[in-house]
Amino acid sequence: MDLSLLLNPPGSPHAVDSLFGMATQGGSENNLKFICEFKHGLGPPQASGDDDYDVNMACGSVSVILPAQCSVQQLRLRICMQAQDQNCHPDPFAVLDPERYTLLYARGDDWYEAYDDCQVIRTLDIPWSCDDTGRLSAHIVVKPLMAVDSEEKKKQQRHLAYLIGHDLEREATDRLGELTFTRRKLASPRRQELRDRDDELYATEPWVTCAPIPNDLQDQLNRKLPVTFHYMSKISFSIQVDFSATPSVLLAYFRRVAADQRLDYDTSDSLVLKVSGREEFLSGDNPLSDFLWVRQCLKTNQDLHLSVVPVSELADEAVKFVDWPLVDGSSGQFSSHDDLRLEGKDLDDIFMISLWDCNRRLRVKLLGFDIPNLPSKCPQSVYVKASILYGNKVLSSVSSLPKAFADEVLWNEWLDFDVLLRDLPRGAKLAFTINASGGDIHPVTKDPKPSVAKDSKSPSSSVNKAPDLQKGKGKVLYFVNLLLIDHRSVLSQGPYTMHMWSYPDVEEGAITYQADKLSSATNPDIADSMAISFLLDRYSFPVVLPNSFSNSESSRSRSSSLTPTKSTTSSPPSTLPSRGSSSLHVKHCQDSSTDTGVLRSPSSVTNTNGACLKRFREESIRYASNLPQYLRNVDWMNRRVVEDVHWLLGNWDPGELDVTVALELLSMDFADRTVRKLAVERLESLSNDDVLMYLLQLVQTLKVEPYHDSFLARYLIQRALRSKRIGHFFFWYVRSEVAGCLYFRQRMAVILEAYLLGCGQAMLDSFTQQVQAVEALQGVALAIKKLYPDKSDLPPTAPLKLQELLRNSNLPNEFLVPYDPRIRAGRILLDKSKVMASRKKPLWLEFSPMPSPTSATPVGIIFKEGDDLRQDMLVIQTLVLMDSIWQEKALDLNLVPYGCISTGHNIGMIEIVRNAATIAAIHWSQGGTSAAFKNDALFEWLKSKCPLQEIHYKVVERFVNSCAGYCVATYVLGIGDRHNDNIMITDQGNLFHIDFGHILGNRKYFLGVSRERVPFVLTPDFLHVMGRGKGRNSLYFQRFRDTCTQAYLSLRSHSRLLVTLFSLMLLTGIPELSDAEDMRYLREALQEEQGEAEAKEHFLQQISLCEQLGWTVQANWWIHMVAGIK
Repeated sequence: MDLSLLLNPPGSPHAVDSLFGMATQGGSENNLKFICEFKHGLGPPQASGDDDYDVNMACGSVSVILPAQCSVQQLRLRICMQAQDQNCHPDPFAVLDPERYTLLYARGDDWYEAYDDCQVIRTLDIPWSCDDTGRLSAHIVVKPLMAVDSEEKKKQQRHLAYLIGHDLEREATDRLGELTFTRRKLASPRRQELRDRDDELYATEPWVTCAPIPNDLQDQLNRKLPVTFHYMSKISFSIQVDFSATPSVLLAYFRRVAADQRLDYDTSDSLVLKVSGREEFLSGDNPLSDFLWVRQCLKTNQDLHLSVVPVSELADEAVKFVDWPLVDGSSGQFSSHDDLRLEGKDLDDIFMISLWDCNRRLRVKLLGFDIPNLPSKCPQSVYVKASILYGNKVLSSVSSLPKAFADEVLWNEWLDFDVLLRDLPRGAKLAFTINASGGDIHPVTKDPKPSVAKDSKSPSSSVNKAPDLQKGKGKVLYFVNLLLIDHRSVLSQGPYTMHMWSYPDVEEGAITYQADKLSSATNPDIADSMAISFLLDRYSFPVVLPNSFSNSESSRSRSSSLTPTKSTTSSPPSTLPSRGSSSLHVKHCQDSSTDTGVLRSPSSVTNTNGACLKRFREESIRYASNLPQYLRNVDWMNRRVVEDVHWLLGNWDPGELDVTVALELLSMDFADRTVRKLAVERLESLSNDDVLMYLLQLVQTLKVEPYHDSFLARYLIQRALRSKRIGHFFFWYVRSEVAGCLYFRQRMAVILEAYLLGCGQAMLDSFTQQVQAVEALQGVALAIKKLYPDKSDLPPTAPLKLQELLRNSNLPNEFLVPYDPRIRAGRILLDKSKVMASRKKPLWLEFSPMPSPTSATPVGIIFKEGDDLRQDMLVIQTLVLMDSIWQEKALDLNLVPYGCISTGHNIGMIEIVRNAATIAAIHWSQGGTSAAFKNDALFEWLKSKCPLQEIHYKVVERFVNSCAGYCVATYVLGIGDRHNDNIMITDQGNLFHIDFGHILGNRKYFLGVSRERVPFVLTPDFLHVMGRGKGRNSLYFQRFRDTCTQAYLSLRSHSRLLVTLFSLMLLTGIPELSDAEDMRYLREALQEEQGEAEAKEHFLQQISLCEQLGWTVQANWWIHMVAGIK
C-alpha cells in the first residue's frame, strides 16, 4: 500500500514530502521530537491503572521529528511511516486507527491520551525536555486498545443508566462526537477531586451553620448542654458540656470514661460522633452551637444523644467504577492565529485554517425537509427561517421563499447572512425554524433589524407563551439548532440532516424555557420527526477557532505547554489569556489610553503596567455591580471589542464581585465563556451552605452553556464530589432534568454520569435504594389513580387496596429520604398509610424510623404523581434564603421550610410536618363551617394545646413571629390561592403555609371572580390571637407590625439577589414563571424604586388593608369548606 495515498484524502492537498520537508526546513526551533515506544497492551486502558503501562513489555521504538503546528493525526502518520521503514512493528498501519491504538504520555503520576486527532501537537500538555541539539522532545507510548471484560463493563453501564434514568451508551457512537468527547474530558476534574479528597472527612461531613444564634435562644447558651453517649450496646453515659466545646472535646470525654470503665475497644481506630437515629455527624473544629442538630435540640428543649462510631465501620466510600484514562487537557483547542494564518505560507505548509482568516460571509444552502406523517393541522404554506443565535440573542436572520406544505418540500436555495465567518463567536448556533406562512405575505429575505437588545431584556419567544408572530410571519412549527463552532473549536462544514423538534402550542405546555434558542440537541425520534437538510460551505482543510491572536498572548497558557508546566485539568480548554496578562496583541497596548478600565463603552485596552492595573482594580470595585449591564451592551460580533472585554475580565479579581452579580452573569443574557468563567471563579469561594442555597438555579443554568463541557459543569461536579450534602441534592436536581427535559437530556445525563463515577460506593448504594423506592412508589401511585379516577371521592376499600399494592411493591427495606439525606426511612408501615382525598391522589406514607435510644417518630412522606413540584421547591428554597437573611439580623421568624423535592418528571416527595393541623381542620373542630367566622376559634384551639399560661405566652410569641414571617414572604413572592386547607399551625403556635401552586401575583379564580382580595392572609382570628380586635391595640400586634417591617426592609436590601434567582429559574419552564415580565411583580412588591421610609409605609398600608378586608378571607374560607373547592 502506498502510504502517500493516506496523506491525500479527498479535499486535502497534503503530500508526504511536505511533511518531510517541513521537518528539515523549518529549523529545530520550529520542530518537535517524539520518542515513540511501542508496547503490548497487557491491561485495559480504561482502568486508571498506571502500573499497567509500566509493566507492559516494549517491542521497539522510533524517533519522529515534525513541525510544531502539525496535528496528532500527522504524528500518527509519521510514526506509521517510521515503523514501516524500520520494520519494528507487526502492523504499522494499525497505528493510524485511534480505535485500535492510543498515544499515551506520562505527566506526574497519571497517564494521558492524545485523544483529538485534530489537536496541534505544540498544544499538547506534555512534559518536554531538550535533546543534545536543543530541540524540544517528549516521550510517547503507542499502545493497543485492549477490550475490557465486556460483561463487567455492561454491568457497570446498566447500573449507571438505571441511576441516571437514561442510557448514554446507546448514543456514544462517534469517538469525537460531543458526548464521547465530554465523557473523556470530564474524567480530569473528577480524578483531580478524588486525588485531593479525604474519605473520612467526606463520609462524616457535618451539617453546620454560620448564622448567629437567635435572640430567643441566647439565654440558653449560658447553661450546660446535656449530652448522652452510646457506644454500640456496651456503654451509655451522660455528661454536661459547654456550647463552645468541639467534637474533639466530646471524644476526649468519651475516651476518658471508656478508660476508667475498662471498655474493650480498639484504641487505634479513629472515632466519630453520629447523631443517634440520624445520618448526621458532629465532626470538625466547629463549636457545638454551630451544628444544626444542636440548635434543633435547643429549640425543642431536648437532650443531645450521640453514637460513638469507629471510622472503620462507616460505609465504604471507595470508587469502584472503572474509569476512562485521562485525555490531554488542551484537547479541543488550537494554536494562535499567528501560527495558523495563511499569509506567507505555501499550500504545502497549511494543515488547518484559522477562522479569523475567513473573510467571506456565512451562507447555507437549504435543500429541503421531509416528514413521515403530516400533522393533523397543516398550514397551506410554510417557509424556513435561518438565524444566527448567540445565547438567547438573534444576531442575524434570513428567510426562504414560502412553499406549499407537504411531506417533502425541496428548496435548493442559498440563504446568505450579513455576517463574516471570522466574526462568529464561540458558541454561536445556526438555527432553523419552519414557520407557517402568513397568508399571501411573502417574507423578506433578510430581517433588517435583528432583535438583539429586545431579546436580552424581554425574551418573548418562550415555548411557554404564544409563539412570537414576527411581523408578517406565521407561528413557528418546528425548530432545531446547530453549533457553528463545535465542541472541538472546529467550524461546521458540509451536508447535514437534522431532526427537528415540534414547537408546542400554548395549551400543550412546554418542557423548558427558550429551548428553541438554547438547545443544540436534535430530536431522538428519528422515525417520526421532521428532518431538515442543508449544506454549509466546504473547505480543503479544517477551519478552527484560534486560542489567541499571537503567541505572545499565550506565552503562559498554550505555548508554555512546550515547557514543563503544572496540569490544568480542573478547567476545560480555554481561549482565555492568563490572568494578569493582556489578551491583545502587544502593539495595541502601546497606544492605549490609561483610563479605560472603568465601565464604559468597550474601547482599546488599558496599559498593563503595575500602576495602571492597581488603578484598574480600585476602579473595578466601584463599578462591579454595573458589570452585567455593561456586558449586555457589548457587540460580541466585533472581535477587537471582545478582545478588550476579555482583557478587562482577565484582570478582574473575582473576589471583588458580589455573588449576586456572579449569578447574574450566568444567566441566558451572557453566552461568552470568559464572562461565565469569571462568574464561576467567584463561586469557588462559596461555602457548602451557600452552594446548596443556589444549587437549584446553578443546575438550571447548565442549559445556557453552549457545550456539555463547561466551567460551570466542572465546578458543580467537583463541589458535588467534595461534599456528600451537595452531591445528594445535585443528583436529584440533575436526574429530575434528565427525566423531564428532552432538549437537554444528554447534557444533564453526561454531567450526572461524571459525578456518579466518582461519588463513591456508599453514595451509589444509597442512590440505588432511593431510585428503587421512587420507582416503586410511582408504580403504586399510578395504579391508585387508575383505580380511582374520580376527582376526590374514595371508596372505603381504598386503604386496603393501597396496603396490598405497597406490600407487593419493590420497596427497599430502607433508604435515605431524597428531600433530607439525614433521615433514613425503614420498612413501610402499612396500617398508617393512606390515599389522600385530592384530585391527584397523593399517597400519605409512613415508614419506620432508624433505631434510636429516644422514642423516634415514624418518617412521614407525601408522594405525589402528576404534579410538578419544582415551583414548590423554588418557593421553599426562597423561604430558606429569606430565613438566612433574617437570621443574619438575629431575627428568627420560625419559618418551616419543610422538605420537598422533585424526583422525576411530575413526581416527587413532600415532608409531613408533625404535630400540625390545617386551619380548616381547626375550624371543623371548633364548630364546623360556621367557625370560619369565629374570631376566637384559633385562639381557643391553641389554648387547648397549651393550658399553662407561661407556655401559652411563648406559643403566642412564636405565632406572632411566624405569622409576620409568612405575611412578608407570601406578599413578596405573590403566593396566591391561600385558603384554610393550605395554611397550617403546629401545636407550639408555629404558623406556616403549604402548596405553592400560584406565585408572583397569579391568583385563582372561581366563576370568573378572583377569590383573593387581600395582599396576604391576616384574618380576624389571627389578629385575635395577638390581642387585636374591635379597634383595640395590643403589644403583640405592635410587635407584629415592627417585625413585619424589619423583615420586609431586610429583604429589600437583597432584592437583586431574589430577582436574579427567580430569573434563573425561568429555565425550568414553570408555567407561572415563564417570561422575564414575571419578574416585574417581585420588583414592585419589594418597592425597588422607593426609599426605605416609603417602603416601610407601603407595607404598613398592606397590613391595614388586610385588617379592613379580613372578612372577605373568612367568607372565602367558608365557601371553601362548604363547596369543597380545591
